[in-house]
Amino acid sequence: MKILNIAVGIIRNSQGEIFITRRAADAHMANKLEFPGGKIEEGETPEQAMIRELQEEVGITVQGATLFDKLKYQFPDRHITLWFWLVENWQGEPWGKEGQPGEWIAQSALNADDFPPANEPIINKLVQSAQAC
Repeated sequence: MKILNIAVGIIRNSQGEIFITRRAADAHMANKLEFPGGKIEEGETPEQAMIRELQEEVGITVQGATLFDKLKYQFPDRHITLWFWLVENWQGEPWGKEGQPGEWIAQSALNADDFPPANEPIINKLVQSAQAC
């Protein structure tokens, strides 16, 4: 069984929109929406991995992030631990550097069914906090 540690950035702009990318057609959970991020490399902290991944994937330089949540999820073939960072301060404009489509979606309009199942608690938490504002 694969054990993966993943650092994820929830990039939120001042209008309360979240930058979302779409997984490649040949990737695990193909064509699902996702928050940009990736595997934590040996010797990296989750925060360092998130900063590196967002630079590589969407071309932004993170200037401030706070840990939003951490959760574990088990698929039949892999066990993942996800660190979700809320990123509200960065340089550059996010875009799909690896050819993946990206878009801004209102936080309140996120739909858990569009994402891999491990993201459901995070999507629900984001939507509830958007509705509370």
